[in-house]
Amino acid sequence: MNEYRLADNLDMSSPNLNLNLESFLHELSGRVHDAIASRKRIMVVTHSDADGLVSGSIIAKAIMRKGGRCLVRVVSDLNPNVLMKAAGEDHDFYIITDMGAGLAGMIDEHIGSKGKGKEWIVIDHHQLPPEEVEDVRVCNAWKFGIDGGVEACAGTMAYKVANALDESNKDLSALAVVAMVADRQDQGERKSLLGLNAEVADTARELGLLSIDLDLMLVGRETRAVHEALAYTSYPYIDGLTWNVDSCYSLLNSTGLRLKDDGRWRTLAEMSSEEKSKIVDAIAIFSSSSPSSPSSSGKKDANMIVDELIGYVYTLLREDKRSMLRDAREFSLMLNACARIRRSGVGIAICLGDRNAMLIEGEMIVSEYRKTLRGYISTIMGERWRVMDDGTLAIVNGDNLIAQDMLGAVSSLLSGSQVFQGRIVVVKTRTDDGMYKFSCRKGLNCSIDINLGLLMRECSSRCKGVGGGHSAAAGARISADMLDEFIRCIKESVQR
Repeated sequence: MNEYRLADNLDMSSPNLNLNLESFLHELSGRVHDAIASRKRIMVVTHSDADGLVSGSIIAKAIMRKGGRCLVRVVSDLNPNVLMKAAGEDHDFYIITDMGAGLAGMIDEHIGSKGKGKEWIVIDHHQLPPEEVEDVRVCNAWKFGIDGGVEACAGTMAYKVANALDESNKDLSALAVVAMVADRQDQGERKSLLGLNAEVADTARELGLLSIDLDLMLVGRETRAVHEALAYTSYPYIDGLTWNVDSCYSLLNSTGLRLKDDGRWRTLAEMSSEEKSKIVDAIAIFSSSSPSSPSSSGKKDANMIVDELIGYVYTLLREDKRSMLRDAREFSLMLNACARIRRSGVGIAICLGDRNAMLIEGEMIVSEYRKTLRGYISTIMGERWRVMDDGTLAIVNGDNLIAQDMLGAVSSLLSGSQVFQGRIVVVKTRTDDGMYKFSCRKGLNCSIDINLGLLMRECSSRCKGVGGGHSAAAGARISADMLDEFIRCIKESVQR
């Protein structure tokens, strides 16, 4: 393996295209417009996470607004079986969102010129190989010098295509913000947005669709009792508080906070700045004395957790104040829940505008999703044989426990735990078809200089699988007979 391919400073900033982003978007949207005008049957294939649901929905909505015919299909990964099935159906034009980087050859083999001879385009933000930079069918942030890990998610790129298709689609900018925070691209100071993401968010704010304010970032800040909001905030994962409503109540009640007002539980949004400061202080004291934090590092851990909890919040002003959709992060949680427990149709319907039956269904799905995740994390923490941890790399065995669609959610939660801070966290599970799926994240305070997207792509390629992602979050899929070789490749790369 070539070590330079795993470095964070891979230079994608000097593409060989003579087109800038706006010119490229004009050309690409023209192809979509022609497909709509000629009444082609369009299939949108998108990824089963919040960014995937948003990006797929933005494209679908833009197509439907033009009177086009469109079907949205959500899949956990793009593999030959998925492509063969899609290619065999009665569609003429395929739009793949939040997936496809590095897979142009495979897409061509099954759908394009080497397969069924059908048209396709990819709208993505994951790092792509040099040979795809000049492919006019691939709309990817990296080929225009935009960091797809922090400056543009798939929802952002899909919004840009939709806006190029028709400027009336500017109202979809607020939905794109949901995808940005879902993909944790709020990586600027105090969880601010960067680059193209910030530009799209500014558009939403100028249209009166979005407000951006510095605050305590608890899930359900406008909809739940404050102690419940603290318990349901799973990033960072606070051992003893996360998902423990009773402990959160006891902690906040001990501060003397007025948690009820005329018999009704108060929300974080109703708290004063002074009251919020008390909440932060209580969390810091609790975290510094946590059993998972040695006394020598307790204060440092507590400061790190507090830093993760304070930042900019993104409020969708057109949503009802008591709705889970008003806070962008809570909206993204609902979409992730829908995707991970295979109810993606509900998430798509919500993104397309359903605020009645599907929203009620979405709230029920979130409750089920939380229970499932809590069960996974409790089992992993309780069955220590599942974790191989050398202090730098933690490999978690999720076989016969974690459903393949939940893998990314589990790895994200574990990466936010103090237990795995400073490490690279790799979680694996057996898929329904006998393959192995991996999800990889950098833990809190991880300073290891390695690009996980390139790591997963290189190791999976060596093992005849597929993989990729971003510098701090990535995944892969390989066959069972290559499992040991794949894990060996990961260990060797991290050690280097």
